Amino acid sequence: MECNGIRGQCAERAPCNFLPLRLPHHPNPQRIPGEAAVNNTPAYAELAAVHARLHRLGHAVAMLSWDRAAMMPPGGSAARAAGEVELRGLIQGMRRDPRIAELLRRADDEPLDELSRADLREMRRDWREASALPESLVAARTLAGARCEHAWRRQRPDNDWRGYLENFHEVLHLAREEALRLSEATGLAPYDALLDRYEPGMTAAELDRLFGALRQWLPEFVAHTRARQCDDRVVTPPGPFPVAGQRALCAVLLERLGFDLSAGRLDESAHPFTGGVPEDVRLTCRYREDDFLPAVRTVLHEAGHARYNQGLPRAWLGRPVGRPRSFGIHESQSLYFEMQLGRSRAFLELLPPLLRAHLGQSVGFDADNLVALFTRVAPGQIRVEADEASYPLHIVLRYEIERALIGGEAEAEDIPDMWDERMMALFGIDTRGDYRDGCLQDVHWADGSFGYFPSYALGAMYAAQWAATMADAVTDLEARVAGGDLQPVFDWLAEHIWSQASRFETDELVRRASGGPLDPTYFRRHLERRYGG
Repeated sequence: MECNGIRGQCAERAPCNFLPLRLPHHPNPQRIPGEAAVNNTPAYAELAAVHARLHRLGHAVAMLSWDRAAMMPPGGSAARAAGEVELRGLIQGMRRDPRIAELLRRADDEPLDELSRADLREMRRDWREASALPESLVAARTLAGARCEHAWRRQRPDNDWRGYLENFHEVLHLAREEALRLSEATGLAPYDALLDRYEPGMTAAELDRLFGALRQWLPEFVAHTRARQCDDRVVTPPGPFPVAGQRALCAVLLERLGFDLSAGRLDESAHPFTGGVPEDVRLTCRYREDDFLPAVRTVLHEAGHARYNQGLPRAWLGRPVGRPRSFGIHESQSLYFEMQLGRSRAFLELLPPLLRAHLGQSVGFDADNLVALFTRVAPGQIRVEADEASYPLHIVLRYEIERALIGGEAEAEDIPDMWDERMMALFGIDTRGDYRDGCLQDVHWADGSFGYFPSYALGAMYAAQWAATMADAVTDLEARVAGGDLQPVFDWLAEHIWSQASRFETDELVRRASGGPLDPTYFRRHLERRYGG
């Protein structure tokens, strides 16, 4: 699953060949969010009006992007790409208008409250990124990514790595150029500059520390857990499981997880994602008639993204401070729902009647067997179907490859060999010649989203930290979940994560929510408690 909608927060900043627009001045106080009086804060008020307009235009881009992935007929690809480029160009012209720099300087001297200061911090980040990238470059990147992603949809099933390379070369070339220009603007190393778009403040040096630690203990933990489980009796429920029944089941699960279907919808796509804006959240799933587990896991994952989107403060809509904090924090919500909550015994005890109602009476739907199925450690090739113990290793693999690609230490042609070597080292799996379930399985590199993958492993670490903190704070949490009462979970996440949006920078948000900084030992302790060892 991907957070394409949240990715949309970044991807929708892609511009085109439009001249910068003159920023409109809005003197009407009712158009300006926050408490600051317009007469005392005219520069901030004008910036706020621009960002409110950007939010509305971003909604339109998000819907175009969702439709392209979920509904659009293949023949519409070229026209849709051209239309998206035009709209993104309008957005980019507003974001990088030279007058914004002066407004930011003037707003610094205005009497702003704490929330408006946070707004200003995020506006400055947005301006720095937008002004670093020429409109022609991001227009080219948008078109190249659209072509590559659209072709990838048929190249992956065909195991067509050679055909994929024809479009991917240009995507990689433009991503490197973006990285260099962002590096010049921020003073960060090129890959760090890309990483900063998704996880502000994170660096490759810090990821090397975090992921290096995972490399030291996690492969052995996975191997030992797999050996301990080898004699466990696990029944694989026999299919087929009609897609119509799976769709109905996933819709019920979404409602049980608190998703408001009157302000969103569930559809299908080649690669699952969540998109849209808080007022209109779009999720997608994919189904297999021989196995219902991937769809259930996907909808749990996407529900976490969707609940975060819908839980963002409505009073802050249109303000940068009202956006999701980071992609790692966003992934912490999806991975909390999918892994921490969704694979717990307390939650899995709620599933048997739902499975029987929508998929029919089947062997293996009892709670004990579901626990065994959902906590089975069986390393495989597919990231989105990985068990929670081996999942972060899929991210380490991708991080190491994409960092080398952006740094020029590897070329596109080197990806399969790098992939095969790491899959064997980390998982003991031979992937030679299997591009479909190897290096072609993800959409991220096809659309140029370099720097995104680390957010998943960071999200798993954050999620474990939230779970431990929540368990300490909420009395009888496990028993309440087992009884069907998920509201304490939603309340804790709403108070500490969703309602805070981007009010605080990531480190401060984590400290306020959990009492300390990101600590990967929470993740290790979680795995040891759930799986032993």
